[in-house]
Amino acid sequence: MKLRRVHLAELSRAERAALVRRRAVPDPEIRAAAARICDDVASHGDEAIRRLAAEHGGGFRRVAAEELNDALGALDTDIREALERAAAHIERVHQAQLPNDTEVVTVPGVTVRRRWRPLRRIGAYVPGGKASYPSTVLMTTVPARVAGVNEVVVTTPEGPDGRIPEVVLAACALVGVDEVWAIGGAQAIAALAYGTETVRPVDKIVGPGSPWVTAAKLAVFGVCGIDLPAGPSEALVLADGSADPRLVAVDLLCQAEHGPDSPAVLVTTDPELADRVEGEIARLLPDLERRDILAAALEDHGMVVIVDDRESGLAFADDYAAEHVSIHTEDPERDAKAISAAGSVYVGRWAPESAGDYATGANHVLPTGGLAHAYGPLSVADFGSWRQEQHLTRDGLAELRPVVETLATAEGFGAHRLAVEARFDQEVR
Repeated sequence: MKLRRVHLAELSRAERAALVRRRAVPDPEIRAAAARICDDVASHGDEAIRRLAAEHGGGFRRVAAEELNDALGALDTDIREALERAAAHIERVHQAQLPNDTEVVTVPGVTVRRRWRPLRRIGAYVPGGKASYPSTVLMTTVPARVAGVNEVVVTTPEGPDGRIPEVVLAACALVGVDEVWAIGGAQAIAALAYGTETVRPVDKIVGPGSPWVTAAKLAVFGVCGIDLPAGPSEALVLADGSADPRLVAVDLLCQAEHGPDSPAVLVTTDPELADRVEGEIARLLPDLERRDILAAALEDHGMVVIVDDRESGLAFADDYAAEHVSIHTEDPERDAKAISAAGSVYVGRWAPESAGDYATGANHVLPTGGLAHAYGPLSVADFGSWRQEQHLTRDGLAELRPVVETLATAEGFGAHRLAVEARFDQEVR
């Protein structure tokens, strides 16, 4: 297995920019088609979802509470214990993220307060169809519960057999999801955003999904909130000559198995390490269940970037802004502190990405496609909003009066100026 190999120092500025340029947002054709689906659901409600489900699959029904409880009751003991431990870790990590209200006195008599409040009703999309993701149920719903959201709704598609995986239903029951809907794809997002005769709309939609799901989230943004547009899962491994090539190989494979469009990038100062890593990948690949997906991902989106020194490697990692960054270097703690753009950073040989996907408590809903420059992991803060309060006394307004009147006049907003003047005019009447 030979990955595409480039030497960073040999690239022009334009070639380097092209190397890191990618997008979480789907192509225009998918965006346009997803927008049409969303418009269809907004206009025709349940009828549109039934029609789309017949055409594309995914189903359309509300899962009964009995079905959820039965799934939890029948769940293998080991799986239930694993889900319970994972949920407890997620809760612990996200409990520490609860925002604090703030209060600032700008001048005597003028107080500005910010109060954080949980959202009323959120929708979490959990991918499915050909796979099951109970971990995503936990990652999207436990933080919502920690935030204090009143109603948590999950939508997830039925598989080709017309069923939702039992482990997904069990996870929903375990964390106390209020509603579970068997709806898939763009129509699920539209149902959550616009509401239908049977599905009530939500304040915000979170969770990963296919390009159609991402495109639909972008289409409904403005009708309701979204967490972020998420593209294919991706991994960047930063390694030097001290790294174990087998561990580097498995960390590249770990995220590449998500799909044939998942990038896997090794950034190293040591070309010989890259050779050994390729050898390990070739040795490991035939025995993995998703080897066909992995082979496609590595062939089309795998890459080795050879850099001259540590600083160049760190700079490239920041430019790339990967969803997952694994650090296998002589001083991983030092290098982790130097990374400023990444969804989640895994520090050292004992920190596999899969630990974060399932068990550490850190969130695995992360920015992709370079959006780590602007977004972070899904957090408690995503499940609430800030309310701003401004408290002014007479003396406080008198202190600000010259500023307000001068700027309002400069901008030509006479009513803004009058809103201040009128309060003082009243005193002499």
